[in-house]
Amino acid sequence: MMITDESLKGISCFVAAVECGSFSAAAERLHLTGSAVSKSVARLESRLGSRLLDRTTRSMTLTDAGQAYYDACQRILSELSETEAMLAAQRRIPAGRLHIALPQTFGRKVAMPLLNCFASANPELSFTLAFSDRFLDLFDEGIDLAVRIGGPLDYPQTLASLQLGAEQRAFFASPGYLEQHPPVNHVKDLERHRAIVYQLADGSHKAWRIMQDNGQAVDRPAPWRMAVGDGEAQLSAVKAGLGVGQMATWLTREAEAAGELVRLLPEQLVEGLPLMLVWPRKKSLTPKMEALLEAMRELKIR
Repeated sequence: MMITDESLKGISCFVAAVECGSFSAAAERLHLTGSAVSKSVARLESRLGSRLLDRTTRSMTLTDAGQAYYDACQRILSELSETEAMLAAQRRIPAGRLHIALPQTFGRKVAMPLLNCFASANPELSFTLAFSDRFLDLFDEGIDLAVRIGGPLDYPQTLASLQLGAEQRAFFASPGYLEQHPPVNHVKDLERHRAIVYQLADGSHKAWRIMQDNGQAVDRPAPWRMAVGDGEAQLSAVKAGLGVGQMATWLTREAEAAGELVRLLPEQLVEGLPLMLVWPRKKSLTPKMEALLEAMRELKIR
């Protein structure tokens, strides 16, 4: 026997009539008329070929067939309710695939430990991680979330963004380098030293950012000896004693703590590029994205 919308309607009217004790009370619960409930139950009885209810002007009781049918309806409705609750819970559990774009060095050194913890806490998720210092197109590449250092602070309406702070940059040299070169006690002393600078994607070199007495920062060309397009390579060259580097403190933290680098001119701590989360706005409300964004808000760059 095929179950139709009318069949389901008949079941709901029948169950409501039994539980409420009358067609009028059932009609009030279901927001129907008493006549509509009565006719629906009558059609159900006709379809089943059995009387389910004995009705008088004052009472309504279940027949033996009606009791058996009511018990079956109760079991079915209970199972449906449990299944709906289970499916609703599953919708709240983050599941599926996430494609995340990360800057190369920052992604490996800072973002990955946080993502590893997030993955461990969400076994129903799978991940594709792209490491690139290029700003990938989120729509062309199918990216759910991009972590970016630098870039615009304003994005088109199709993208949502959140700034998590900005990096801090300071001057560093290795102990061995400082033993063999003049001391650096003032900003002007930097002019006597060779720089290890970061080379940007367009081939230009990142200037030294100098904090002036008035609290404003200005960019000055650095007398560079080596230009590298990778943060870890720049760090390696400075640790090797090849020159002075102005680098982000998130990059140098471990080497400084280990005594492999010495911070120069502590007062010359300047703000660098912003750390941004960027994602397609239409994906914001999915459980997996809500969970990911909540986790990534803990990402620090200082």
